[in-house]
Amino acid sequence: MKPSLTILLAEDNGDDVFLLTQALRKIGWAPSFHVVSDGAEAVAYLEGSGDYGDRRRHPFPDILLLDLNMPRRNGFEVLEWIRKDSPCHGLVVHVFSASARPADVKRAYDLNANSYVVKPTSMSELIAFVSALRTWHEFVVFAPATAGSVAVRSEASSSVSSP
Repeated sequence: MKPSLTILLAEDNGDDVFLLTQALRKIGWAPSFHVVSDGAEAVAYLEGSGDYGDRRRHPFPDILLLDLNMPRRNGFEVLEWIRKDSPCHGLVVHVFSASARPADVKRAYDLNANSYVVKPTSMSELIAFVSALRTWHEFVVFAPATAGSVAVRSEASSSVSSP
């Protein structure tokens, strides 16, 4: 059996975080789920720096659900950092945004996002999205983690946490 999936959600809207956690609960899925509220926190989490240095409490994610419109560093800046010289350039990144603007979609894919999802507008659609994400990632084989602090992945936690 595959170890529990670790998801990092970079989202500044508390209501969206709450709705996503409710959708996870409704389908009975309890991945290791962690939340950061802006782009600078997302980078710190991925680097394992500052408050996120303990990889047992803040395991490196298998996937990142990345909002675009966040303070301090927007999602495009985070995605660009991930894909350039960061040690986590191979991380699976699903942009998860309210924007359906073609320019935003194009830019995300130009920055090598793995997918672009417009946030569902109803709970039933959000549940369908979470179910599809779960099913898809049951079949995905992830690349081995890279060297350094990024390499430590947790198999244990099944809790929802935020800093």
